[in-house]
Amino acid sequence: MNINEKLNEIGLTLPKATDPVGSYVATKISGNLLYISGQISIDADGNLIKGKVGKDLNTDQAYMAAERCALSIIAQAKKACADDLTKIKSCIKLTGFVNSADDFVEQPKVINGASDLIKKIFGINGAHTRAAVSTNSLPLGVAVEVDAIFEIK
Repeated sequence: MNINEKLNEIGLTLPKATDPVGSYVATKISGNLLYISGQISIDADGNLIKGKVGKDLNTDQAYMAAERCALSIIAQAKKACADDLTKIKSCIKLTGFVNSADDFVEQPKVINGASDLIKKIFGINGAHTRAAVSTNSLPLGVAVEVDAIFEIK
């Protein structure tokens, strides 16, 4: 089953891979590695998922925000691979940032939203290393941001 079929099977649609709004590139290929810049939490309607986790959003809501980041990561990977996700050999690493209230400590559970989706879509090739980091602020006030490194064929 290819990635597009897998997405359809679980009822997900990739968002449009957006261009960066700052002084950086969305993706960069170096050798057989594809680096994907941080993707922020945006809902299916294109609205920012904003707020502090543990104050404005609970862990489950933030988990869903991290899933949305992972969908944007896959969209960026597809664009970088000339619309051919079969070029993805494996996910190497995700780094997730959670806009956290001072007493919030469930960052790993939040970033599981991105990790679980990557593994669900790419199967065994989606298994990756990871960091889940708390931060007191993220760009535009979003709740979650995730970046990725993939090995490509």
